[in-house]
Amino acid sequence: MSLYWPVYQNWNEQSLLERYEDVAFRAESVDWPLRTYVKYMNNNTDESPLYLFDRAFVEKMNLKVGLDGNYWTPECFGEDLFAVLDEQRPDSRWLIVGPERSGSTFHKDPNATSAWNAVIRGSKYWIMFPTGSSLPPPPGVYVSEDQSEVTSPLSIAEWLLEFHDEARNTKGCLEGICNEGEVLHVPSGWWHLVVNLSPSIAITQNFVPEAHLKEVLLFLRDKPDQVSGFRGDIGDPYRLFVERLKTKHPELLEKALRRIGVQNGKKRKWEELVQGHSVHENGEAQGNGFAFGFGDDDDDLEIP
Repeated sequence: MSLYWPVYQNWNEQSLLERYEDVAFRAESVDWPLRTYVKYMNNNTDESPLYLFDRAFVEKMNLKVGLDGNYWTPECFGEDLFAVLDEQRPDSRWLIVGPERSGSTFHKDPNATSAWNAVIRGSKYWIMFPTGSSLPPPPGVYVSEDQSEVTSPLSIAEWLLEFHDEARNTKGCLEGICNEGEVLHVPSGWWHLVVNLSPSIAITQNFVPEAHLKEVLLFLRDKPDQVSGFRGDIGDPYRLFVERLKTKHPELLEKALRRIGVQNGKKRKWEELVQGHSVHENGEAQGNGFAFGFGDDDDDLEIP
């Protein structure tokens, strides 16, 4: 996979400095020229070092993404259904650079997406937990009732000292180390914490596989206040995504909407599923959404 990427073969700290030392990258809440960040990275003694996490690196570094480019998505992850949004898709890819001890506290990836993370230099420790209505969050992590706020009142180092042993004995826990040239998959909705064991360079991308299309549709429809990464001029990401899927992947959309109806445990009209509003007995959908049908556009089509 990533072993064949030109960036894997060519990137290291020195080569990046030679080409991009004056380019500003986002390190958490600040933008630093790469030379400034690398100097900090190699000389800091912080318990929780600043982490370079830049979403515009492809444009800043003039990279080409694709089989004939600087890197490409590993084929094993299949088609990314957010690709139907083209330039209107939410933020999806990041360059990640950091010293040892840097990393991310427990979180889920945005918009119920899945992710892959490819280590180009260095090594990373991962610990992950599946999610579900009957499963609690990882030890030491506290979530609001609507899951809009996540609190982990400890740094990564403190969490490892206080909760690591408990977490490793918790049902569903997975952990491992990713080294150079290895790629890790984070399924939709999984909690994960990552810490760099050595100075690290990585690329990560969020995506929507067919297997988790239902989860993404539900998130966009039911949690609009938690949707992130879309441009400000996109007022209804759920509507936009459904419209594009109807045009390009109608069979996948129909399958996902049927799964949503079965999960809800009762018959649901297409209008209710698509709009996120109730349907009155007279068949009229309430709200200002939109509607469409499959096949013969039967207004009374229901999900069994």
